[in-house]
Amino acid sequence: MTVTAGHEHGPYTLYDLDQAPDDGRRHELAHGWLTELPGDLWHDNAAERLRDILRNGAQQANAEIHVAGAPQDVTTPAGIRKPDVFVVSRDVARGALERRTRTYYGPDLLLAAEIVTPRTASEQADRVRKVAEYAATGIPHYWIIDLEPRPSVTLLRLTDAGYRVVGRARSGDTVSVTEPFPVAFDPARLSEME
Repeated sequence: MTVTAGHEHGPYTLYDLDQAPDDGRRHELAHGWLTELPGDLWHDNAAERLRDILRNGAQQANAEIHVAGAPQDVTTPAGIRKPDVFVVSRDVARGALERRTRTYYGPDLLLAAEIVTPRTASEQADRVRKVAEYAATGIPHYWIIDLEPRPSVTLLRLTDAGYRVVGRARSGDTVSVTEPFPVAFDPARLSEME
């Protein structure tokens, strides 16, 4: 990544994040450091499948929500994150569109989901750092998705003491939730290709 002169080694700012070249790579800003997000065909496909599943579920439930994800930004106490998939109310999405901003305020999120890329620096962020950040932000639901060896979903719900695991589903099982809207699916669908 090319950085602004004088900032070759950080700490970085939102300005530096915005100046990152548009070369198809995605970056997050946390505690003054830019981190490149891994992405590959399987990861990106799973994110798109999950967005489709949630959009269809919301439509069937007549839920007034918007499903989005990277490259859109979300503010957290640490900086700027790019959840693979997130859900906000339709009014929040409309407000962001009217302001012509790609950044959502973390407290406006109803659900954030991260697809783990094993054996990368982002794996620890998804499993540890973002659990604390998203809880501090007040996001009610956080899902951690693993694709290896077979897709699985770990469901976390925010409590007064932080996130608590409220369910796990592996391929062949059914993820079934009622919040932020009713949706049910087999995690195996996350590895399907069109």
